[in-house]
Amino acid sequence: MTFSLDAVLGTADAALRTLFAKPHATRAAPLPDSSDRELSEGERREAGALMRVNHVGEVCAQALYTAQAAVTRDPKLRAHFDEAAREETDHLAWTQQRLEELGAHPSVLNPLWYLGAFGLGLVAGRLGDPLSLGFVAETERQVEAHLDGHLDRLPAGDTASRAVVNQMKLDEARHAAQAWSAGAQELPAPAKALMRLASRVMTTVAHRI
Repeated sequence: MTFSLDAVLGTADAALRTLFAKPHATRAAPLPDSSDRELSEGERREAGALMRVNHVGEVCAQALYTAQAAVTRDPKLRAHFDEAAREETDHLAWTQQRLEELGAHPSVLNPLWYLGAFGLGLVAGRLGDPLSLGFVAETERQVEAHLDGHLDRLPAGDTASRAVVNQMKLDEARHAAQAWSAGAQELPAPAKALMRLASRVMTTVAHRI
């Protein structure tokens, strides 16, 4: 596997922007139906921890899509991955905004999460476009379920975070549907189980740091 200088510079630029630059959304953050009530200190900490986990997920999404776009030889599929990464940038910006509003911080391990996700994206891409798309579809399916769980755990009074998570959930379901429409191939059960295990490790650690 070889990369042109432009591809190397592009992937490096994407990593630096994701990890160290302030993300800019193309869509305004979703607005809640009602205003937040005052959160207790415990509720604020829990909401901040959950949104930190969601922020890590978006860091990983940037890495995955960047890696898969770099590996595929299909220009249309590369454009698909690039567009998905741009849409996920909205999520990255929204979750970072909520972290700031809640007085919480991003995971200090974000560079590690990015590196690991980038490696997984490269592996998925090398398996061929159908399985690469299958990896996207399964990832989005697991993320959607994960976001459902966060809606159960977020404080009822944190309507701003809940609005963001709800919109993210809708977008992830759409990304999964687009992957299937583009020719995704179902992943084998052991691969899905390994993905769930890796996700559990990431979410448990990111919840704390």
